[in-house]
Amino acid sequence: MDSRKGGGVPDETLTITDNRTGQDYTIPIVDGTIRATDLRQIGVEDGDGGLTSYDPAFLNTASCRSAITYIDGDAGILRYRGYPIEQLAEEASFLETAYLLLEGELPTTDQLEEFAETIRSHTYVHTNVQKFLEGFRYDAHPMGMLLGAVGALSTFYPDAKLISDAEGRKLQRERLLAKLPTIAAFVFRHSRGLPYVLPRNDLDYIANFVNMTFEIGGRHEPNAVLQRALEILLILHADHEQNCSASAVRGVGSSQVDPFSAVSAGIAALYGPLHGGANEAVLRMLDEIGDVSRVPAFIEEVKAGHGRLMGFGHRVYKSYDPRAKLIKRVADDVFAQTGLNPKLEIALELERIALEDDYFVSRKLYPNVDFYSGLIYQAMGYPTDYFTVLFAVGRLPGWLAQWEEMLADPEQKISRPRQVYIGEDERPYMPLAQRS
Repeated sequence: MDSRKGGGVPDETLTITDNRTGQDYTIPIVDGTIRATDLRQIGVEDGDGGLTSYDPAFLNTASCRSAITYIDGDAGILRYRGYPIEQLAEEASFLETAYLLLEGELPTTDQLEEFAETIRSHTYVHTNVQKFLEGFRYDAHPMGMLLGAVGALSTFYPDAKLISDAEGRKLQRERLLAKLPTIAAFVFRHSRGLPYVLPRNDLDYIANFVNMTFEIGGRHEPNAVLQRALEILLILHADHEQNCSASAVRGVGSSQVDPFSAVSAGIAALYGPLHGGANEAVLRMLDEIGDVSRVPAFIEEVKAGHGRLMGFGHRVYKSYDPRAKLIKRVADDVFAQTGLNPKLEIALELERIALEDDYFVSRKLYPNVDFYSGLIYQAMGYPTDYFTVLFAVGRLPGWLAQWEEMLADPEQKISRPRQVYIGEDERPYMPLAQRS
């Protein structure tokens, strides 16, 4: 039985009075939300379509119900399927995390071994993919190449269009998880004019990717510390709720296109500097500052409105990004192996001053995941224009989990937002000769 307030109205409802008509409407509240379609009943006259919510950039609109990732931005909490990101980053492998995101539970030893073996069996790509990549200019941006190559995979696997087949979808997810690191490594080699290195299935997921990227003359000396650091970074990037690229995957996937095309939409969204390119911007900022002695002056310039503090603040987190705390520890491990990057001293001083300045603290501008990740990638030997490719490799399990969940949700339909029309009213066509 519903608990009710005076007048018999259930507690879990919202009462709206339309002052245009004086009429009251009672709308259910479920999980802290109201359905936008419930506003359609609020109208002035029959046939006017009722009210529509207006929410540019979806600042306060939930587009789906999801069981994948939980974020509490005020408390600085991030969990995959209920597991704290801190525990997964410290204890789990990337494939273990991918399995969790896709299947909903952590794998047993046997399940993880079977999953890893299945991924290994799909790491090779058709030789025509290599020819496709060779068609790009030597200076093509790595993300543009990745975007094109993943989209092209849909032509190699026409069975991927059969998205109503659950086993078929599973196969495509495994193909993508296996082949994206291979393509990403080929993109890296293309940018350097180096021959492609084929997958080595005697290596694990991360070691294989690193070997395909850096092997020279058939040799590569692996560094276990750097490989684990890379794995942690990929785990931290694996999913992040309904961000721009995940929403792109869901939106394009809602047309029931194949997953290669849907994931390529996610890559395209990640390509943008406001999404995947933020860590590049941090390095450019540190280069602009140039020396630790210039940090106080730079901070004052930002406060005066003459610059931006890149790598601080987040659309969701209003406290310290939990991923940033982990990455800072990873940075210590990496620089112990590679030697200190001169930019690190600048970054540390920038963080110290900003976290003590009420201007930034009052605005809840804390370091985010991008503040240190670029420094780490650079120390590992990756160029700045390749950082977003690494982000895509890490984010793939999340995109696939979001795509699968969207298809299985009976409430989801083809994505089709409404608009508020602000153009001209009806007007007659005027022949060209009569226009002044």
